[in-house]
Amino acid sequence: MRYTRSVVAASALAALSLGTATALASPAAAAPDTTPQKVCGSAYKTVNSAPVGSLGSVYLTYNSANGKNCVATIRSKPGTAVAMSAWIYVTGTDQGDEDYGQYTSYAGPTYVYGKGHCVDWGGNINNVYVQVSGSNCGTLKEHRVTFTR
Repeated sequence: MRYTRSVVAASALAALSLGTATALASPAAAAPDTTPQKVCGSAYKTVNSAPVGSLGSVYLTYNSANGKNCVATIRSKPGTAVAMSAWIYVTGTDQGDEDYGQYTSYAGPTYVYGKGHCVDWGGNINNVYVQVSGSNCGTLKEHRVTFTR
């Protein structure tokens, strides 16, 4: 968000110095500059993802250096704050993390140690929910469910 404000401020200053009346887009209307790596951290690589209808995607990432997974739900078009979530659960360790709230561009990050374990993960944007069970288990087939409430 700080980056977007800097760009808007710089554009406003440039417009004033040129003496032109330039209409500036609000930060919410700016092109999304959010990636799973910006939300979770640059060491996290995307290992799986699931669309949340046409509203965005939920991303499962993994950091091989520390064995942690991270989940982030990212809107394709940031805007007014809406109900969003990102969650992850490792059945083999009974550990999980979740983030629920009203957000303008993403929910998360949620972190859990998952090296060598299957993970369940998902999220929502507005009333569209995605749930992935038994994910990243080698040869086992994951189970995906998308539903609207």
